[in-house]
Amino acid sequence: MSENIPQFRELGLSEPILQSLQELGYETPSPIQAESIPLLLDGCDLLGQAQTGTGKTAAFALPLLNNIDLSSKATQLLVLAPTRELAIQVSEAFQSYARHLKGFHVLPIYGGQSMGQQLRQLQRGAQIVVGTPGRVMDHIRRGTLNLDTLKALVLDEADEMLKMGFIDDIEWILEHTPEERQIALFSATMPEVIRKVAHRHLKNPREVRIKAKTTTVDTIEQSYWLVSGLNKLDALTRILETEESDGLIIFVRTKTSSVELAEKLEARGYASAPLHGDMTQALRERTVEKLREGSLDIVVATDVAARGLDVERISHVVNYDIPYDTEAYVHRIGRTGRAGRKGKAILFVANRERRMLRSIERATRQTIQQLTLPTRELVAERRVSKMLQQVQEALDSEQLDFFKGVVTDMRHQTEVDTVDLAAALLFLAQKDRPLQLKEEPVRTREPRQRDDRDGGRERRDRGERRSREFANVNMQRYRLDVGREHGVMPGNIVGAIANEAEIDNRYIGHIKLFDNYSTVDLPEGIPGEVLQHLQKVRVCGRPLKMEQVPGGGEQPRAPRRGGGQGGNRRREGGREGGRERRQ
Repeated sequence: MSENIPQFRELGLSEPILQSLQELGYETPSPIQAESIPLLLDGCDLLGQAQTGTGKTAAFALPLLNNIDLSSKATQLLVLAPTRELAIQVSEAFQSYARHLKGFHVLPIYGGQSMGQQLRQLQRGAQIVVGTPGRVMDHIRRGTLNLDTLKALVLDEADEMLKMGFIDDIEWILEHTPEERQIALFSATMPEVIRKVAHRHLKNPREVRIKAKTTTVDTIEQSYWLVSGLNKLDALTRILETEESDGLIIFVRTKTSSVELAEKLEARGYASAPLHGDMTQALRERTVEKLREGSLDIVVATDVAARGLDVERISHVVNYDIPYDTEAYVHRIGRTGRAGRKGKAILFVANRERRMLRSIERATRQTIQQLTLPTRELVAERRVSKMLQQVQEALDSEQLDFFKGVVTDMRHQTEVDTVDLAAALLFLAQKDRPLQLKEEPVRTREPRQRDDRDGGRERRDRGERRSREFANVNMQRYRLDVGREHGVMPGNIVGAIANEAEIDNRYIGHIKLFDNYSTVDLPEGIPGEVLQHLQKVRVCGRPLKMEQVPGGGEQPRAPRRGGGQGGNRRREGGREGGRERRQ
């Protein structure tokens, strides 16, 4: 394959999809995307071999979404996935790419979810259905999923479906699809059984094979922090305070995020600046030069803006937003540990993103260790130590006669003890950069130990533990400017709030859908900047425009037990005994 990767705009995608990609921070297609998108746009059947984490979801979602007829609500694309977790992830990806497509609907269907809810949603119509084989078969048998209008079908992670015993189900579903339809089959490996299925059902398929790049630098120490709660920025602050760092790059997904995070860090006293594709070349070069010479310590960058960045003093890379694929991760952490120097790479991972974490570990052939977040006490200790060092430097090198006189006059005028006076002056000196962090505990969650064959009892036990630990959470009700007529589902609302506000899904309360608006209960005391950000977050193509409902909400309540409201169950994952339960 040529090393000259085209831009998304050169691949033939429609303008609304290109606009969504730009807002999501996608700037250059990955190799699997660059090869697959033109073929699928042309209607070819495709046999793709690529690892998870190479960007294959966008490789089939973008071109097949591009070919959807939005004037019809009939099902035109079916995506089969091995687990409900993956089905929801793929469904959410379609929703993100289609944010500017009016009248678009995508529906995830899987075992363990209410059959009645799925029946109502299927009756309303969805151009794209993403489901696990067992539940798709149930709906076909019931006559509630009509495939007569199907234009295309995707088999995602075919080898995983083979391992789980779904191969006969897949054959059965394929036999119930129209004679004329497009098929894309993606698999990390290509066992003979999968090839036989491809030869039987795909017509003159084009093959795309992408080898994952697996090289990382041995001098880079890698770790991750499992994100939860409202305190991602607070967690970053703790890491910055306690890590012995020189120059540092923080990676985010979008240009807007790079500006917003750089501003927040500046407000907390860090010398930081954004670096993104909308900046002029001259401004980008000045920013990099400041980082190189030491007048700037932190750059908050998007992937493309930091490509080729080579600054020796970069000691740390922080993946504030997890990358879309493993190749991007390797590029990111390669900004440190250069020329034989030691470096550190820290990755923030939300619970729903742990699949990508495992993909990164497989691609890099390294186990990434979980990071224990520094305590508030340790941060205070480090800040006091730095303050003491600055005081000692001032005592050693500065002329302090004038200031000694001022202190003497202050002590006489206030008639207070010298220690009390020094404490007051120290308090004023540290106001912009407090020596003690506010009482905002950062909640971390232990990794889930899941037995797919006996997950129900464990989830119940875990729910009871959570309820005991986090009892009496006061809730506030909010109105959202999106409702049933816009195609919203509870899972869309949960996903948007959990992702954008970094609120643990346990703390997302009752969701009620109305025709043109919805309500959701959230914990009291959400920071104003988080609520302001949520105003602009889009769900089903509409900004949420969150408004507090006076007197609304449940007070108090315990957090939900491991999921619940509609699509919230996706956080539980699981294969439900190797195959999803059928209802």
